[in-house]
Amino acid sequence: MMRILPDYSAHVLHTTVAVPRAEIWRLLVGIFAMVALYLLLGLFYQQAVFELARYRPEFSEELVAGNTPLAMYVLLGSFGLFTLSIFAVVKLLHNRDALSVLGPVMLAVPQFVRVLAVLVLLGLVLMVLPPYGMGGPLVPNMGVGLWALLLPLSLVAVFIQISAEEIFFRGYLQQQLGARFRSPLVWMGIPSLLFALGHYQPYEAGQNAVMITVWAGLFGLLMADLTARAGSIGPALAVHFVNNVTALLITSLPDTLGGLALWHTPFGMEDAAQLRAWLPVDFAMMLVSWLAARLALRR
Repeated sequence: MMRILPDYSAHVLHTTVAVPRAEIWRLLVGIFAMVALYLLLGLFYQQAVFELARYRPEFSEELVAGNTPLAMYVLLGSFGLFTLSIFAVVKLLHNRDALSVLGPVMLAVPQFVRVLAVLVLLGLVLMVLPPYGMGGPLVPNMGVGLWALLLPLSLVAVFIQISAEEIFFRGYLQQQLGARFRSPLVWMGIPSLLFALGHYQPYEAGQNAVMITVWAGLFGLLMADLTARAGSIGPALAVHFVNNVTALLITSLPDTLGGLALWHTPFGMEDAAQLRAWLPVDFAMMLVSWLAARLALRR
């Protein structure tokens, strides 16, 4: 008989560890504690940034735009503070191993590597296909030599950023809700909605803010789906990592978070029409990446 509903039988591997302390009050207290600890750690981090700005007055403006490598490293590195906050709450409030938010580590790591390999292969295939018109030629942002020299540190910085998001949304939230509720509408829907709202930026995105938010919501649902199929956040980490490496390190918008990119697009965030024309391609690539991850997992 043909299966109509997705097979989420492996999801129990991800949520079982959260069952003993899956109370809703504990989840709410945990979120509050994570935010409070993140803000506290952020004060010390911010003080270090202020000290740097004393010797580099223009750094404050660079940090807002993310238009230099140093500014991007500081911005992306700050996400590590949230990961530390999550680990602390999981250990102290839920009394379980901090890395358990990944799902079974012996499952998450090989799944991450397998999906990453398939997505890199997919990217290489796409590179040899005829280019999609972007309304003009790409604009070089950084010399290839310097970009390659910075690439190892840049990859680490991007991984710090994406892992914080995945550990919170598909790790902590999906685990705790999945341990408490059986319906995917809850443990997939709520984290994905929050993930989408976190990407709503009407000031920066203007007319495209809603479409970008919808994109983020769908991305959250697909990553939650992969996590439920796989039993860990390993595949979601791989897809998110490749997506953000492409968007931040290879080709980025020139006016926001473009400091580490090899090239810039010929249009910026303020070019609403051109950006809107490019968004369907982003939606298509997201779906292709999700399908490629499922192929790698054979689920």
